[in-house]
Amino acid sequence: MTEVGVCGTTEVKICLLVGFSSGAKASGQRGKLGRYPPWPGKVVSPPKDLKKPRGKKCHFVKFFGTEDHAWIKVEQLKPYHAHKEEMIKINKGKRFQQAVDAVEDYLKKAKGKEQNSDGKAESKGKKASNKPLKILDEDDEDLSALKDPSEKDLTDSDPEPSAVERLAGPGSGFKWESSPVKDDPHFHHFLLIQSEKPASSMEPISKRLKIIEEVTGSTSIQAADSTAINGSITPTDKRIGFLGLGLMGSGIVSNLLKMGHVVTVWNRTAEKCDLFIQEGARLGRTPAEVASMCDITFSCVSDPKAARDLVMGPSGVLQGIRPGKCYVEMSTVDPETITELSQVITSRGGRFLEAPVSGSQQVSNDGMLVILAAGDRSVYEDCSSCFQAMGKTSFFLGEAGNAAKMMLILNMVQGSFMATIAEGLTLAQATGQSQQTFLDILCQGQMASTFVDQKCQNILQGNFKPDYYLKHIQKDLRLAISMGDMANHPTPMAAAANEVYKRAKALDQSDNDISAVYRAYIH
Repeated sequence: MTEVGVCGTTEVKICLLVGFSSGAKASGQRGKLGRYPPWPGKVVSPPKDLKKPRGKKCHFVKFFGTEDHAWIKVEQLKPYHAHKEEMIKINKGKRFQQAVDAVEDYLKKAKGKEQNSDGKAESKGKKASNKPLKILDEDDEDLSALKDPSEKDLTDSDPEPSAVERLAGPGSGFKWESSPVKDDPHFHHFLLIQSEKPASSMEPISKRLKIIEEVTGSTSIQAADSTAINGSITPTDKRIGFLGLGLMGSGIVSNLLKMGHVVTVWNRTAEKCDLFIQEGARLGRTPAEVASMCDITFSCVSDPKAARDLVMGPSGVLQGIRPGKCYVEMSTVDPETITELSQVITSRGGRFLEAPVSGSQQVSNDGMLVILAAGDRSVYEDCSSCFQAMGKTSFFLGEAGNAAKMMLILNMVQGSFMATIAEGLTLAQATGQSQQTFLDILCQGQMASTFVDQKCQNILQGNFKPDYYLKHIQKDLRLAISMGDMANHPTPMAAAANEVYKRAKALDQSDNDISAVYRAYIH
């Protein structure tokens, strides 16, 4: 135990936590440096069955505005009040502001409660104790061990004035000038007597899922909290394999590892595996080896040919499939390819699920994908913790092929919409109108969205770094048009958009972001 000084009793001291990892959703995982901004929270006692990570000292934190928890290193603590205004300037997000508001509301309630307590103490002629307190060592498991036995447990509706409030996650380009929190004479007091019990996000996964049966027979499963930093996830004990570490696959694997899954990876370009091996993944030499080693093998590749080759090619998945092994196809392909893959996998006694994802590289990195699944329902249920790690929502759509159809329709709409936005921007310029003003007006109307804002900003800044490859959206448009033909349903808007993307590809924009379709209009 380490003595850190005397604590005050009339001031609620707030601290900041920095260095929380993007996608490090409260699963007993330790926060690491990442993309998320600082986030307000407070130390709580971890569940009795949740072990503290090995290594440096860390504490279990609940984040304001969410039901999320995570282990955070002690050295990442920073004073809240000293940096509050600067953090608000850096982080403009609505959720962040709501979380800060929740902190302020919490403090007001806490201050009022403390004043009432002080008044009662004075009337009885009692004085507050200023005894030095101790901070927990590495091996101490429960913060409540040092809780004053005379204090009762409190909930959010009855806040304790000495709870530690913090922010987690680094501000981009922001350098902290304050000294470590351990030098704060108030910090240890507010840390040690915090007695709030873990919130509902620590409940078993089965209790945290919302199951919604629709008239169509499809089912939606989503985490009870789908904010940028999701709630706790108990990783499956099944061995997970992942084939394909492209824009989407890389983010998915990263989040699977962060949530504690045991993952074996393979990629056609082996060098892409190195980073994940460093993060704890295992390396598979071939798709067949991964499938034979793992209970559930996911794949996420570029197109139908790549998906077929991965399964039926030399040293392919099919050679490693045994009865009971699960294969999950996450690539966006046509329903005919899905049907073929399902048949060959099940012919070997395997279990098959398709699960294409809606999102982009950034959404994948953030663990906020939307997963559309179809096929073997039992495999879908076995993948529950995986889907929660990589996405905010998953839908089960029935028999194999349905998810492919739905995904192609979604991407058809997105691709056509992006082409229309590019057309509007160039028409504005051609008629002497400000493109920035066009965007400002658009973002104040009914079509306002993060997608519109980000893609238009990309265009205005000339930044076409891929978040979703242009060649892939063109592929999806082509497959959607073909699907329409087979269903004898016209797709004239998609056909027109497809021609624009084909022109963009001819202008060498294939490996740029889908917003680079803009260049098809200016060349």
